[in-house]
Amino acid sequence: MANADHGGGRPAEGFGATAAGGDRPRLRVARAGLWLIAAVLAARQVAAVLATPRGERLTDLETWVGPNGVLHVNGSLYDSTRFTGTPFGGLVLKPLTRSAEQALGWGWTFGTLLLVVALGLIAARALPPPVSRRTALLAAPVAVSLLMLSLPVRSTLSLGQTSIIPVLLVLLGCFTARGQRTSGLLIGLAAALQPTLLLFTPLLWCTGRRRAALATGVTFAACSGLAWAAMPHDSHRYWVHHMAGVGLGGPADGLANQSLHGALLRLGLNGPLEIALFLTLGAAVAVLALRRAVRYFGDGQLLLAVAITGCAAIVVSPTAWEHQLLWVLLAIVGRAGTRASDRYVWPVAVVLVMTLPARMLLPDMAFLRPLRDNVVLLAALVAATAVPFLSRSSPAYRSPAPPAPAPTAPARFRFVPLLPFLRRVLTRPNLLLELLLLRVTYAAYSQVRLAAGGGSNSAGRAEAEEHGRQIYDLERVLHLDIERWANHTVVGIGWLRDFLDQYYTSFHFMVPLAVLAVLYRRRPGDYRWARSVLGFATLLALVGFWLYPLAPPRLMPTLGFIDTVHGVQDFSQPDYGTLTALTNQYAAMPSLHFGWSLWCGVVIAVLATRWWLKALGLLHPLLTLASIVATANHWVLDAAGGAVVIAAGFGITYLLQGPRARTVAAADRERTPTRKPVHG
Repeated sequence: MANADHGGGRPAEGFGATAAGGDRPRLRVARAGLWLIAAVLAARQVAAVLATPRGERLTDLETWVGPNGVLHVNGSLYDSTRFTGTPFGGLVLKPLTRSAEQALGWGWTFGTLLLVVALGLIAARALPPPVSRRTALLAAPVAVSLLMLSLPVRSTLSLGQTSIIPVLLVLLGCFTARGQRTSGLLIGLAAALQPTLLLFTPLLWCTGRRRAALATGVTFAACSGLAWAAMPHDSHRYWVHHMAGVGLGGPADGLANQSLHGALLRLGLNGPLEIALFLTLGAAVAVLALRRAVRYFGDGQLLLAVAITGCAAIVVSPTAWEHQLLWVLLAIVGRAGTRASDRYVWPVAVVLVMTLPARMLLPDMAFLRPLRDNVVLLAALVAATAVPFLSRSSPAYRSPAPPAPAPTAPARFRFVPLLPFLRRVLTRPNLLLELLLLRVTYAAYSQVRLAAGGGSNSAGRAEAEEHGRQIYDLERVLHLDIERWANHTVVGIGWLRDFLDQYYTSFHFMVPLAVLAVLYRRRPGDYRWARSVLGFATLLALVGFWLYPLAPPRLMPTLGFIDTVHGVQDFSQPDYGTLTALTNQYAAMPSLHFGWSLWCGVVIAVLATRWWLKALGLLHPLLTLASIVATANHWVLDAAGGAVVIAAGFGITYLLQGPRARTVAAADRERTPTRKPVHG
């Protein structure tokens, strides 16, 4: 496949020609820095494996070739579900049973790392031409770093799996092998280890590589026949039962199985109906994916064609475990979107899906659960069949359309200095990308917020209560200790208590999201700086949570506060406090309840054109302050801390980002010479 010329030259030649130019010092430094990052990530993965107690690391490898492993047993490999490979895979691994356990573990881990590096280097060299010098120099370390961060590679390293090998064999056969027979031999070996990779056979045939296609089929048949001759019972068990949908390595309907078969089982389908639907849909996906792969192969995007075929193999496989899903990450090379603002949506989505757990991508809501449980499958499915990747002949492939300037609107306080470092301040960002980043950022925020207290309430309870006493003493010195009076007063007024409880629980997320939505739709030029202020302030708040865990009034056992929102707390329990398992109850300083509401008030006051909207905006932080104090969820000084981080967020944004949309538009008008009217 690599020997074919499809309108752009061989990928390796294109890469080499581009990289042959002189290295600029800045690019050299950037490349060295990226390789250093890749090395650090690799070392971190090795350390994570070696730090795992013996018996919990390389568990799959141990169950195969360890003293009591299935490869030592005279019976069937598949008497249990611990061995998930093909009979040929078992035959290849058999000699490893004679290796010393510790030496094998070390060798397997470092060997897998070398395979990952080789995979990244080949993928970088396979980028379709034209390739800029910057891309040529930086692609390899970036590819290796992304592979090290990906869930399939991390799972492979921790389990001691072999799933890097089939992917590497396919890439070697497609991009480095000399001659079609060698190419087919390598791909046939990969298919013998992972049978659904036989999908590459019709791809080779339809793209004119018929000798390679025949070699792939012959190699696969020879390897499988050899395994059948050596282990007939195991081969019959695998090809008859497993390929019919019986799960190996876990239940076929488990969340770890990200194939179409697993998704249908999770939806409640089973029996002949499920099998018929799986075969029908799988055949449709395979045909559509192969047609797309052939088209992109002819366009010179060989790596994309390989990635699409690999994604189809994931979908149609009876079982596709986490360590077998690396094909989705290779699909990042496809370019989608004719506008500059759309160009990053697909690669960002792929990186997030392949590096973050599904629970961080989508919230745990019942109606979203089918999407969350099958997020990698959906990524593979859309990559194989739906994403409109651009052809290299498209003008937008090299030069996407620049975004249109965002419309400006009249506003009060127009001279408030706002956002310089990116001239994109005038443009509306891509909505899908914004929503994706918003969700992931909030998930990361929640995880860091929980970890800031040691992972549970009891981990930081004593320190948090000591800090609570410090805050309370300081407030008494400053005559700000109104929390107990406000709390007991509100408890005696039923309607006021209900109103403040509802305000505390409902408006914390609702109002900031509404403000962001309105700004995105009506004031996109102002949306960017407002979003940046909120992000910087939240980041600073996380630092506060980490450095100064603080018990709120309701969780101070001896002060007599009444928790009006969560109910009576059982202080005799070590992890007392509602929502203990979901959030860090001692992340009180600074108060983001008040900080986010203050952000809303300032943004509305600055940008609203009507006085009553400004008044409502400023009323929101006042009501929030009343609710957090009266419900005993925050100290007054927590609110002061929230105001400080919001002020710091505005300050950082001012330093980093440039002028208002109106200011830039006025500057453009001043630079443009006006034409004098011509009188007849």
